[in-house]
Amino acid sequence: MDHEKNMQRSKRYKDSAKELDLEKKYSLDEALLIIKKTSTVKFDASVEAHVKLGINPKQSDQVMRTAVTLPHGTGKKLKIAAFVTSTKEKEAKEAGAELVGGKELVTQIKGSGKLNFDIAVAEPAIMRELAIIAKILGQKGKMPSPKTGTVSPNVAKVIKEIAGGKIDVKTDDQGNVHQIIGKVSYDSAKLKKNFETLLDAIKQAKPAGAKSEYIKGISISSSMGPGIKVSL
Repeated sequence: MDHEKNMQRSKRYKDSAKELDLEKKYSLDEALLIIKKTSTVKFDASVEAHVKLGINPKQSDQVMRTAVTLPHGTGKKLKIAAFVTSTKEKEAKEAGAELVGGKELVTQIKGSGKLNFDIAVAEPAIMRELAIIAKILGQKGKMPSPKTGTVSPNVAKVIKEIAGGKIDVKTDDQGNVHQIIGKVSYDSAKLKKNFETLLDAIKQAKPAGAKSEYIKGISISSSMGPGIKVSL
């Protein structure tokens, strides 16, 4: 399987990989410089952080999920959906939500099964209505949650925070975090600050049941680029 994956990797990826030692651990400053040097795509590539955690996400006391505001944002404009009562619709739209509605929006999603947005927020009064599409939202990791601040009576404030760089951070099924921390066009100082802010948030959200070796490995990469190991 790994052999097939390697065979499918693009020439651009292989050329980029020649610029670094894939087994070596670099300092964060070195890794960021390498990313800027090896990103050869024609668009402004995203820079991603990958953090391997020593947890079993299938155990309830080892689930890691938190929210953090990256000081310089991700560089990606998020399409926000706001599930609100009629009295909140206007302020949600003015705050920047592209999809706004209550029961009718829920019914629309139930019928189509499609989620044409990146993140959802909701006011507490509408949460009961979301029960019928909870599975659809949950499978895509888009269910609003008080834990991540996406359920609030002040939806306009939440929408503005998300647009300003607030992100939901959680592990995948293997206990790893994959998060965009900016664009290659960002200067290294901004990328470094975003990375450090993300890592601090992950550390502070350490689950009660996590092992002593909580953070087992870190790497960063650019879109379509190789992963660069970062020393802890």
